Formats: sequence, C-alpha cells, structure tokens
Amino acid sequence: MITDFFANYVAVLIAGILGVILVATALMANAILAPKDPGRNKGVTYECGMLPIGRTRTQVHFRYYLFAILFLIFDIEAVFLFPWAVTFVDIGEQAFYEMLAFIGILGFGLLYAWKKGVLRWR
Repeated sequence: MITDFFANYVAVLIAGILGVILVATALMANAILAPKDPGRNKGVTYECGMLPIGRTRTQVHFRYYLFAILFLIFDIEAVFLFPWAVTFVDIGEQAFYEMLAFIGILGFGLLYAWKKGVLRWR
C-alpha cells in the first residue's frame, strides 16, 4: 500500500528534478555565453531609436500597482468562476454556498478598495 502511494508521486519528482536541471542549465549557459561588454552606451535607456532627453528614470505612483493587484484578484476570480458555472448543476448545493462566500469576500474587498479611493484614476 505504501509503495502505491509513492508510485503516484514519481512523475512529480521527475518533473521537479528536470525543472531544476533545465533552470540551472539556462542560468549557466547565460553566464557562459552572454556578451560581457560593459560600457556607457549599455546603460542608456532605449526608446524608439532616439537618445533620451532629460531624466530617464521616473517614479511610478503606487496607485498603479494597487490597480494592477486588484485586476489580478478579479481576474483570478473569473478563472475560478467559469469552471464553477459550467459544472454548477452537477456539483451540488454546498459548492453554491462556498462560491457565494468566495464572491462575498471579493465583493467586500472591492467595496473596501472603492471606499479608499483606489479605483479613482487620477
């Protein structure tokens, strides 16, 4: 019985080892094969073939990051919501209430963000 349990995870173990080997190989190949020519032009920001005028580094306001995080949260909600909607009839009543709780929590988060003014684009 215990051998059957571990037999199911052999494929996962092999995939994990192969993944680590592939990433390590890519990093080593990058270190060996990458051109190493430090110079002044290498650090210049490239924008449409024109040399930059003025400051090349700008600060991005944190509201953009909050907006992006909210987008990701509701995008993930859609990822969970579509399969649930397709199998809604077959999965039973408990899954319906669990999804209502999930949507309620996300709705509370949306109301909180709205109340804090995060969704206002300035």
